[in-house]
Amino acid sequence: MYGNEREVLERLAQWLRDGHRAVLLTVLSTFGGSPRPPGSLAAIREDGVIWGSVSGGCVEDDLVAEMREGKLLAESGRVVVRTFGADADEQARYRLPCDNTLRVAIESGFDPALLDRVIGALKDHRVLRRSVRFDDGRGELSDSGAGPVFFEDAYSFSHLIGPRYRALLIGATELARYLANILPSLGFAVSVCDPRPEYADSWDLPDIPLSRGMPDDQVLAMGCDARSVVLAVSHDLKLDDMALMEALRTPGFYVGALGSMRTTEKRKARLAEFDLTPEQIERLHGPVGLPIGSRTPAEIAVSVAADLVAARRSLEKDVG
Repeated sequence: MYGNEREVLERLAQWLRDGHRAVLLTVLSTFGGSPRPPGSLAAIREDGVIWGSVSGGCVEDDLVAEMREGKLLAESGRVVVRTFGADADEQARYRLPCDNTLRVAIESGFDPALLDRVIGALKDHRVLRRSVRFDDGRGELSDSGAGPVFFEDAYSFSHLIGPRYRALLIGATELARYLANILPSLGFAVSVCDPRPEYADSWDLPDIPLSRGMPDDQVLAMGCDARSVVLAVSHDLKLDDMALMEALRTPGFYVGALGSMRTTEKRKARLAEFDLTPEQIERLHGPVGLPIGSRTPAEIAVSVAADLVAARRSLEKDVG
């Protein structure tokens, strides 16, 4: 499993290779509550087949109908901008919540080479900035992930595309396998570390890189920043603690370990024997995950993923 961006763009590229005509939709702005933030993508084929979402279902039916009638395909290649919910009547028609407005860019001219570059970067877990001009639909790519997630002026719009967050999982366990399937769809570039051959040899997710080095070395090599996550899920105290001792010194926004409350208190006591400050130790999330009564590895993975989303939203709110 991987993120919505890659799914939409791969599907669009395949349609174009098969000789279909299609449009790419990008959310430009929203006013009021919206299920899809600026930069969200969807693609519609000439026969109305849609992949992705720009509103959670409020405006897609109208766009599909217009696509079937050929109204969304701009011959000039220019970007068409549509506004939905401009007044109360439109909000009611599109089932948009009160006072909500949605603006969407519609692209119909594509550079196949540029599209392939974006897809290649997504496969390599790299972040790109995609810029598109309104007047002629010309697109540009840059390798810098700096700047705002989304930007628009009178001439163009640009947005970051690709996983802006990283998650290192310590232990190639069953739980790690579920997390490695869920987290990429949430915008995390995931990697796994496990020096134990009995676990590493059975890792069979080719899109998720596996390191057989020691966990502390892998944390250092990762260069954790404020968008990084380290999760210790190996069930091996030595391996987990080695990773946590290094990770808690980093700016990583979420450092956590699997285990009960009692296990977590014992872990914190062990960490206090090393040169970690009380403040660093208190940054440890444990037990990881939201308290949803999860028991199976799949349920625990869902609770952990939900907790990461909540922590990320808090981080994004704090930085504006």
